[in-house]
Amino acid sequence: MTMLNVGRPTQPEAAVEVTPRSLTGGRGLLQDEALIFERDGWTKTGVDLPEPTRDASDLGGLLRDEPIGLPGLSEPETVRHYVRLSQKNHAIDLALYPLGSCTMKHNPRLNEKAARLAGFADLHPLQPVSTTQGALALIDRLAHWLKTLTAMPAVAMSPKAGAHGELCGLLTIRAAHEAKGDSARRRVLVPTSAHGTNPATAAFVGYSVAEIAQTGDGRVDLADLAAKLGPDVAAIMVTNPNTCGLFERDIIEIARLAHEAGAYFYCDGANFNAIVGRVRPGDLGVDAMHINLHKTFSTPHGGGGPGAGPVVLSEALAPFAPAPWITHGPEGFDLVEQAEGPAAQAFGRMSAFHGQMGMFVRAYAYMLSHGADGLRQVAEDAVLNANYVKARLADVMTPAFPDGPCMHEALFDDEWLAGTGVSTLDFAKAMIDEGFHPMTMYFPLVVHGAMLIEPTETESKQELDRFCDALRALAEAAKAGDVERFKGAPFLAPMRRLDETLAARKPRLTWKAED
Repeated sequence: MTMLNVGRPTQPEAAVEVTPRSLTGGRGLLQDEALIFERDGWTKTGVDLPEPTRDASDLGGLLRDEPIGLPGLSEPETVRHYVRLSQKNHAIDLALYPLGSCTMKHNPRLNEKAARLAGFADLHPLQPVSTTQGALALIDRLAHWLKTLTAMPAVAMSPKAGAHGELCGLLTIRAAHEAKGDSARRRVLVPTSAHGTNPATAAFVGYSVAEIAQTGDGRVDLADLAAKLGPDVAAIMVTNPNTCGLFERDIIEIARLAHEAGAYFYCDGANFNAIVGRVRPGDLGVDAMHINLHKTFSTPHGGGGPGAGPVVLSEALAPFAPAPWITHGPEGFDLVEQAEGPAAQAFGRMSAFHGQMGMFVRAYAYMLSHGADGLRQVAEDAVLNANYVKARLADVMTPAFPDGPCMHEALFDDEWLAGTGVSTLDFAKAMIDEGFHPMTMYFPLVVHGAMLIEPTETESKQELDRFCDALRALAEAAKAGDVERFKGAPFLAPMRRLDETLAARKPRLTWKAED
């Protein structure tokens, strides 16, 4: 068995089996680390607190009568514990993070510095409006540029993620239909290649969901859409560019058909980063679209920070946008937080306060540092990088849609693995040994054994080549019959391959001391 170490000398034959295990469980400078509850620190604390001078009678029956059950660590032990855990995670600061349809791009440190400015970081949402004029001005300017980039007249800033934005859009659409006395529209049409949150959100709002078929080239089937539109359809939900990494060429006709049937057009804007500065969704006939600030404007993603999913709205839907609304008055900015005045038709609220202020600061800093030409280049480079990856791998892997260019992500199927005994999952696990996080696997569901790769615009050609060299070498090893290299992978990760199905179905979410 030969280990594949692209860019390093190839290890000796059978290196995987004979790699010695250290006495500590560490691998060189990578330290092994147990759960914090398994450390020997139950009788100590890293902080000395004075004995209380008053009794706890005011706590009534809330006084604790048993130990709190937390381990005690000194400051060095605490710092080392979390540093060691961080070394077990892949991160965009370590290497390319190729998750398709997730846009795991670099977060510029300039944005982080701006978000930590005291005037933004130390605000409280219940402060008087007169003391938060700077923050309201920033939200207003960010809203202005989101409307400008999308050619939409209104935007709801408070949704906190993509799916939350979908919920906002559909609630706005429902309110608009009800205002017209058209509450009989109870069906939403969703393409087969949509993000899973689309049908889930529609069902959560109370709509039934009907699936729109996909053509052989990975796009919405117009004939099927036209056949399913009717007086009971409230909206269609289409992702553009779609989850196959392709631009919907018939998007204007899709909007026309929907509007002709009295339905609204909801566009899933998760992939707006592929067209920002190049295409304005409002010009395409879109009525509502959420924008993932982490995907297009580089705010932290997933575990790295809270999400933000502002929703831009057409003129027909703008009156029903959720509160709060920022208004301009004689004494500066003000907030309309009730369904009154200009917001009289607002359907309600999406969150307790005004959205994710820290994410707004980061996104606005990103916009200002790029400018109009820079944002346009974001889309161009994202598309260029994805097509470069597709071109470099097309002869050893099978593109799901080989004809023509892709947009921001390259999609491969598992046809090239037929007869090798290696699956998409095996191939992805082997990537971990090469120092790369696997691409998105088995999604979209319309492609068998899907491998969805999104390099983003922040990767250089050198990094893309390093990634592609690794995948090419792995592909050649799979085709050469080195099955065990894949079935046993990962060999070099802190944890070997887990039973992920069992972990998902029977997770152990709490720690219990062994008897």
